[in-house]
Amino acid sequence: MPYKKSILLGIVGDSAAGKTTLSAGIANILGKERVTVICTDDYHRLNRKQRRETGSSALDPANNYMDIMEQHLDLVRRGHAILKPVYNHSTGDFEPAEYIEPKEFIIVEGLLGFHNGALRRHYDVKVFLAPEEELRILWKQKRDTTKRGYTLEEVHASLNRRGDVSDRYIAPQQSHADMVVCFYRPSGQPDETGSHLNARLALRPSLPHPDLSELIERGMEESNPAIRSTIARQGDWLLENLDISGTISDEKAGQFEEFIWRRLLARYPNMLHLRPEQLGSFLDGAEARQSHPLALTQLLIAYHMMMAREELREAWNEKQSA
Repeated sequence: MPYKKSILLGIVGDSAAGKTTLSAGIANILGKERVTVICTDDYHRLNRKQRRETGSSALDPANNYMDIMEQHLDLVRRGHAILKPVYNHSTGDFEPAEYIEPKEFIIVEGLLGFHNGALRRHYDVKVFLAPEEELRILWKQKRDTTKRGYTLEEVHASLNRRGDVSDRYIAPQQSHADMVVCFYRPSGQPDETGSHLNARLALRPSLPHPDLSELIERGMEESNPAIRSTIARQGDWLLENLDISGTISDEKAGQFEEFIWRRLLARYPNMLHLRPEQLGSFLDGAEARQSHPLALTQLLIAYHMMMAREELREAWNEKQSA
């Protein structure tokens, strides 16, 4: 039995950054029957009422069972089941624990997944979501008032209380990510909050990202390229910024998807059955919509997970035959 049975993806970001939407699409690509999703918000110490009474924040690691979270990631990574706590965001209270069995892929999403080295060492792929701040606030207002029972005044009060704590504990985690994803509104379109948002992916060299230069160079011949690539320095890192326009056409988005799939299937042809019919779906209220930048982001992350899985399989097979 291999030491690392499951491939772990960590998705971290502030409240309403889009973590659940991103992870749902990745699970769809990989096959939901092959994916276990764990939300680290379930490891809060206090329910909503207790946090209000004490003036504490769920964003503070001290108000979460970080040690239990670390133990559980270690267990599922090695193929063991866990009895995971459950926090209900709609009621703001805890529910009976849930029996979780790890599958081939595990997506861990939440606020504090990269807070310390004991957590970070378990992930094969680490993604931080950092959407435009005004956009995140709009998403939070809409989600918390329609799905979590908050009034708009309560959402504003929560945002005011969380600002300093978020800066202290959430934002610094992006320095540990392999990929930082920022969705932002196109210039002059302040009302755009969904399908036509632009995406910027900061790709750090901690992962072997696919070579997209052929596709990007082909697009640069156009007056307004839908995909651009630039190299920038961030501290000790040289990283590639990949910008995907929210106005990218169905044809161009399809070419991008096909480009990534060809590179994956050239090495691992058995992955063909994983291709979903539609990528980038999300709910805007009760209405289903689609975003090409979201789809391409999900596909690129899923690509890394599939590569990690096949590399693990190859290494195990070589070890067994040695």
